[in-house]
Amino acid sequence: MDLKEIMSLYENEEEAQNVLKESRKRIDEIDNDLVNLISERTSLAKDIVSAKVFLGMEIYDKSREDAVHAKASKLAQEKNIDDDILSDIMNMLTILSKNKQRELLEE
Repeated sequence: MDLKEIMSLYENEEEAQNVLKESRKRIDEIDNDLVNLISERTSLAKDIVSAKVFLGMEIYDKSREDAVHAKASKLAQEKNIDDDILSDIMNMLTILSKNKQRELLEE
């Protein structure tokens, strides 16, 4: 999209300000949802670590992490999201989970 096309999207400054305000408001709502989902995802660590201990498994499960990354890569392509950045996000989420599992084992 070039500058001329962008400038033709709005009839006036007020309309652009309203779109900006509403878009930022929605981003804030989505951020709250993301944090809640990350918290929910991380809270599953207790169930995961107890099952892994019972099954004699290590906290690090390479095949599971590979599957998580493969799924994220496929979704990134489908949703036109930068695959490398989404991979970094998934790495952070798995680190959160592993750290929580280790923390629970130390209790």
